Amino acid sequence: MSRPKEPESKITIADVARAAGVSPMTVSRVLNDRGGASAETSQRIILAASELNYRPNPFARGLRSDRSKAIGLLVPDITNPFFPEVIRGAEDAASAAGYNLLLSNVVENSKREEELIETLLRHRVDGIIVCSPRLPDAALHKALAPHRAVVLINREAPNEVAGTIVTDYETGASRAIDHLVERGRRRIAIIAGPRSSFGGKSRLVGFRKTLAAHGLKAQGIVYCDPTAAGGQTAAAQLLAETPGIDALVCYNDLNAIGAMKACRAAGVSIPGQIALIGFDDIPTAELLSPALTTLRVQKREMGEEAVRLLLSRIATRNRQHGIVIVPELIVRETT
Repeated sequence: MSRPKEPESKITIADVARAAGVSPMTVSRVLNDRGGASAETSQRIILAASELNYRPNPFARGLRSDRSKAIGLLVPDITNPFFPEVIRGAEDAASAAGYNLLLSNVVENSKREEELIETLLRHRVDGIIVCSPRLPDAALHKALAPHRAVVLINREAPNEVAGTIVTDYETGASRAIDHLVERGRRRIAIIAGPRSSFGGKSRLVGFRKTLAAHGLKAQGIVYCDPTAAGGQTAAAQLLAETPGIDALVCYNDLNAIGAMKACRAAGVSIPGQIALIGFDDIPTAELLSPALTTLRVQKREMGEEAVRLLLSRIATRNRQHGIVIVPELIVRETT
């Protein structure tokens, strides 16, 4: 009876070395493209590896090289249409560089965010990207400290903690207010999103500065979840508490979609009685009726640049730090 074929997963460098008549070290050097063997020997090793259907263990290789060729990406909510485009950009850039992307969904929970940062460390990723982190600075910096390299999207941090990809939300918010004032709006209220959001705080700075420059102040500010339901609740509150407002600027497009629903329920016309501006320009924004005026953020570009910055910090430990993306005002029917 012939001996059963050994499972492919059991084929090792030692098996390839025996078949090629060389040492395991020579096989390792050839298969890892480190030279040190003649062309004839290299060809013999490659042929033996192919015939045995040898597949290297990527985790073991990572242990030897101190590189896993994997990077982690944390997003606050995978159901928010903003983040799939960031993920796509990051995945494209990681794949082009020969890296795998490990995606984790924080579900808007700062405790879970902290746990996932630690989990990725145990998985020996070469670096992590944290998108719109919710943890306070002290807790975030402490959690990130053990990682080899870190990039934050939509959060500032010192050079020694992380590289950053930041949207200039303050400028975007300023453009939104200028646009509304140019359209004759004076009683402007703000749906401000989560209190813990760095981007939300930056937006508020821009809103308040620009309103003051026009001799105005916010007619109301309501914080809420960054969802359509959060926006609907916040808009309903503003409509009830501040009658006569003629514009709403929203933390994101999901909040704006919820605000549109609240306005319809209250019999308030858009843009006749209330002009409405969102933020992000998710794909749904132009499909709404009326189509949503918003601030466009280049989301895929953010993901791509985050990976490039992270790989630079992994490779050289350099301190290339911040990339700023400026939003573009997209005027549609709601203003």
